[in-house]
Order: sequence, then C-alpha cells, then structure tokens
Amino acid sequence: MADVKFKCQVLDCTKQYRFLSDGSYIHCRQGIQQRRSSWQDGVYGTNCPIPPGGNFTYNMQFKDQIGSYYYFPSLAFHKAAGGYGGIRVLSRPRIPVPFDPPAGDFTILAGDWFKLNHTDLKGILDSGNDLPFPDGLLINGHGSNGNRFTVDQGKTYRFRVSNVGISTSVNIRIQGHSLLLVEVEGSHTMQNTYSSLDVHLGQSYSFLVTTDQPPQDYTIVVSTRFTNPVLTNTAMLHYSNSNGVPAALPPPPGPTIEIDWSLNQARSIRWNLTASGPRPNPQGSYHYGQVNTTRTMRLANSRVTINGKLRYAVNSVSFVPADTPLKVADFYNIQGVFTPGSMPDALSGGPAYLQTAVMASNMRDYVEVVFENAEGSVQSWHIDGYAFWVVGMDGGQWTPASRQNYNLRDAIARYTLQVYPSAWTAIYMPLDNVGMWNVRSESWGRQYLGQQFYLRVYSPANSWRDENPIPKNALLCGRASGRRTRPL
Repeated sequence: MADVKFKCQVLDCTKQYRFLSDGSYIHCRQGIQQRRSSWQDGVYGTNCPIPPGGNFTYNMQFKDQIGSYYYFPSLAFHKAAGGYGGIRVLSRPRIPVPFDPPAGDFTILAGDWFKLNHTDLKGILDSGNDLPFPDGLLINGHGSNGNRFTVDQGKTYRFRVSNVGISTSVNIRIQGHSLLLVEVEGSHTMQNTYSSLDVHLGQSYSFLVTTDQPPQDYTIVVSTRFTNPVLTNTAMLHYSNSNGVPAALPPPPGPTIEIDWSLNQARSIRWNLTASGPRPNPQGSYHYGQVNTTRTMRLANSRVTINGKLRYAVNSVSFVPADTPLKVADFYNIQGVFTPGSMPDALSGGPAYLQTAVMASNMRDYVEVVFENAEGSVQSWHIDGYAFWVVGMDGGQWTPASRQNYNLRDAIARYTLQVYPSAWTAIYMPLDNVGMWNVRSESWGRQYLGQQFYLRVYSPANSWRDENPIPKNALLCGRASGRRTRPL
C-alpha cells in the first residue's frame, strides 16, 4: 500500500497515476470528483480493463478538492485482495486551514479480511450465495499490533482513517485519548471531540490527537459495528519517550450494535462554515439550502432472488454489466449497450429484474436523492464524480413532511453516506459534472450482485467547457474495439 500526497493549486490540480497490471484491473479513486472527465473514473462503466502485463496512465485533475481519499482496484472482486492506498490532497500553503499544522500526518486503512482469496469469494457470489462472515480486521494490511505510530509527548497529530473493507462498518478509538474531528471526505468540520468514531464502508475521516498523556504506549482499537461476534484489531500509539511501557488503562470499549448511538453521532457532524476550502473562500459561501430542487429520486435497496439466485437491487433493478463500458459506448453512439432512463426514479413495486441500468439526468439540475433502507442492516452508498450535502437521516419511512427536519444550513458535504436499518438518508446534489457516474453500494458483495447503477449527466452543448475530450490513451474494448480515440 502506498500513501499518495498531492498539493492542490487554486484553480487546477493535476497528477498522473501509472498503474501496472498482472491481471485485468481498473483502479478507482474513492471521492476524487474527476471534474469534467469521467474518462478517468476507473470503474468498468467508464474504463476498459488494463490488460494483463499492460499499464495505463490516468491524468487526473484535483480541482477544488482537499482532504482524505483512497484508491482501490474496482473490477470483479479485486478489492478483497488489497491493492488499495491512501490519497491526501493538501491545501496550498497560503490557504488557511482551521487548525495548527500537526506534528505528523498518519493514514489508517482499516477493513474486514477473509481467509478465502478474492476468486473464491467471487465464486461464492456467482453460485448464488452471500459472502461468509469476515475472518478478521486489518489495519494497513496487518493484524493485531502490526502497526506502531510513534509520536512525541505534548504534540498534536493528524490521523486519516478510511474503511477499505467490503462488508462491515468499523469503530476506531485510542486508549486514553480524545479524537478531535476536523475533516470528513474533503470538508472541514466543526471541531467536535469524540471518544470514538464510526467509519462506515467506503468512508474517510480525519481527526487530531493530542499526546497529552503520561509517556507510555497506548492501544489504537478498531472493531466491527453491528456484528455478532465483534471483530477487533489493534495498533500502537507509541510515545517516543515511553521506553515501551504499556499504559495501565484498560483498552477502550467500543459500541457494538447501538444504532441510535451511531445515528446521533452522524447527525452531530456539521460543516465548518468559516473555514476555507481549496480556494480562499469559506466552504459555506454556497448556500445549498436556499436552492430549489428540480427533481427527487427515491432509491430503495433490496435483497432479491432472480432466476433462482441471490441478487441485490435498487428500485427492483439489479445491475448487469454490459459488454462495453457505458461511457465508451455513449461517446461512439454504439446502440444496444444501454438505454438512458432504464433506471427508475422510485420503487415501482414490481418484481425485480436484471438490467444495465442508467438513470438519465441533465447538466445543472439540482436534485434531492432519498436513500431508503427497509432491511435490517446498515447500508453504505457512494456516488462517483460528486460531493453532496447530507441534509437529513432518520428512522421510519421518508415522506415529503420529512423535509421539515432537513439541515439546510451546515450539513456536511461528502461523497459516501450511510443508511441505517429501517431508515432513510437524504442528500442535495447539484449535477454540475458531465459524465457517466457510478452510484453503488459500498458493500462489495451487494455491489457485485447488482446494487448499483450509472447516472448519465448530459449536456447538449457537447462542449469541451463541460467535458474533456476522450483521452488519447483511452483503452477501447467490447464493441468499441478497433476504433480510434483522437490524433496523438
């Protein structure tokens, strides 16, 4: 695993990624918006796989973004085999950050782990069965006490934590220390103090830890949430002057199945409206709550059986990949690969079915999306190409009256959201990024078995001002094989 650091410029921040492949891979960057260039998104709906022994260079623009992200292989079930790493997009030195520079900056990539390899896990899903319970947790690829973070007494350090697992939420806490939350997925937050933090699938949090305890070694604990049994992994916060003496305090206990505790914590995370973003202006200068939405999408997840096999669906549609990446087929106007509008805006109540589902939308629409979860497990959702405001979440069934309790002032802007059991979560999102964007469950078994679709954000102008041209090095496959991109 490699932790990648970028320094963002005022208007434009670009970087080249080169990935080598010994199998057919595609790499996705969780949360990087790829402004005007879904060509670089790194999922099968937009990119052809990197062939075995080949390589591919992504040219990415980190425009108007800062914060904590990560990358991972997105094709098939490769994510379960690792290959992920952290991404830090740093503010320019002249852009003020709402906290003093930390003495160090650490990345923690935590997630569930299976003894079976990714091909075996994929085979279980292909046979119509669900994934087994995980065998353990990893912290930066290691087991219990496999990581040590060395700190000096009396200083403050930044920890960036991402849940890179495929099936379970986790909770993180540090023995004898408080967590001062400062950033969530690219947004500076109000600086609330927590004893522990829930990090759901695909999510990233950034907090400060002040080493104000006696010089000892303290336990960093990561454990699963809403599972029975509870899986736990540990790392060490090592004071440089401790001489290896372990802290006498008991390891910090964590929450296990308490839904209300997690829901209340999620509601407490607010946007810092006085902080600067990637540019020298406040994050909250865009008054998202004063813009009228033009469309409401209600997305209901479900576990279904189709043709005698287990599938997962959104609004009764279980996604099946096409033989050609959707973005490529759209560019070359290849008919029969997908149909815009094949993903409905709401649950129809009919039987579940298979479909290469694409939701049609227009550039500069301002939409309300309500994720509805009637199941008994926490769901986690991600939307490529965008950050959105999480304006509300609650138990029960969403109704138009639920809008009365929306947070229209300082809701956090992020790229991954959770939906609690028998509950809903609502977001506001401006469709200002043309392209073909993946909307998916972050539970990778559910995503693989169909709980995803693509959002086609269309502009009739067909202008480079709205979207970059196809990359010269774009890989072409399926029905686009043999075609040309553009002159080199």
